[in-house]
Parts: sequence; structure tokens; C-alpha cells
Amino acid sequence: MVTTADIKRGIAIVFKNEPHLVVEFQHVNPGKGSAFVRTRLKGLRSGKVVEHTYKSGEAIEMVDLERKKVQYLYSTPTEYTFMDNTSYEQFSISPDVLGEYIKYLKEGIELQLLTDAGVPVTVDFPKKVTLKVTNSPPGVRGDTANSVTKEAIMENGLAVRVPMFIKEGENIIINTDSGDYVERAGEQK
Repeated sequence: MVTTADIKRGIAIVFKNEPHLVVEFQHVNPGKGSAFVRTRLKGLRSGKVVEHTYKSGEAIEMVDLERKKVQYLYSTPTEYTFMDNTSYEQFSISPDVLGEYIKYLKEGIELQLLTDAGVPVTVDFPKKVTLKVTNSPPGVRGDTANSVTKEAIMENGLAVRVPMFIKEGENIIINTDSGDYVERAGEQK
């Protein structure tokens, strides 16, 4: 048993006798009244997302999920193929397991797959990913006074708003929670 102070994104807890994954959480300490934790929970079996508020310090039961290091290999229209980094076994999972993070996948990226009794539940995606810019219109001279951005297309087809100085062929770091440009990652040789 743990308390609400231990809640963080990506952990699995028991809610209404079913395992749920914490998708989002927010610790709230209002000026009047007692503190609480607002959560969004995704049912591991049903896939439904529910919102629930816990009182601060309330005891919750965690679900023990197995974590595997996996590498993304390729996709078909209906599934995504990964390889277990320890056993080199290949397996496919459906797009609903990956959720919104599908748009950040690129060949060779390493992730952590969370499984419940051997069944893939979700992917623990890194906070930041590095992608190569494949299409970016040139910046216009004089547009540097303000924080002007342009749309750039990444190697996996993702469109991201980037500063005007970003050029084709550069690697950039993208925040996977917000989808925003973070910084340059350096030149790829």
C-alpha cells in the first residue's frame, strides 16, 4: 500500500477492484479546505479513461507491472512490431496500447513496455525524443525580432512548430507530453 503522495504518471493502481494506469495527476492544495490529488486513470482491461479525486494521504493499492526494455522495429496498418532487448523475441501490439505516442515512434527507438501477466498494457515513453527534420521551409530574413515559428516535418511524418533558424537535416528534441520543440540535438553525421 502507498499513499497519494506516491502517485505519478505511468504507475498502475487498483481503482474499483480493477487495475488502472495513472495517465495524468495533479496535487492540489487549496487555500481553504484539505489538499487532494486529481487523477485521470485508464482501465488496463477496459481501456476507458475515468477521472477520480483522492484525499491527500489516502491509501491506495499499487499493481505490480512487469517492465521490459523493447526496441521498435516496424509497423503494418494494424499493428506495431517490437523486439524484446533481452530475449530478442519479436512481438506485435495494437495501436491502442501505444495511444497518443504513436506519432513519436521512429525505427530503432528503445522504450519500456509494461505488461500485466504477459499481456502488453502500455508503453512508458521517454519525456523527450530526438527526430530529424526532413522538410522545413527556409526562414525569412528579418523574422528574428519576435519568437516566430514555422512548421517542420520530421523523419516519421510528424509536423512540429520550430523556430525560424531550424533547417532541413538537423536533429531536434521534442517534448512527448506537449509535442513542442525543446532544442537542437546536434548534426547527424
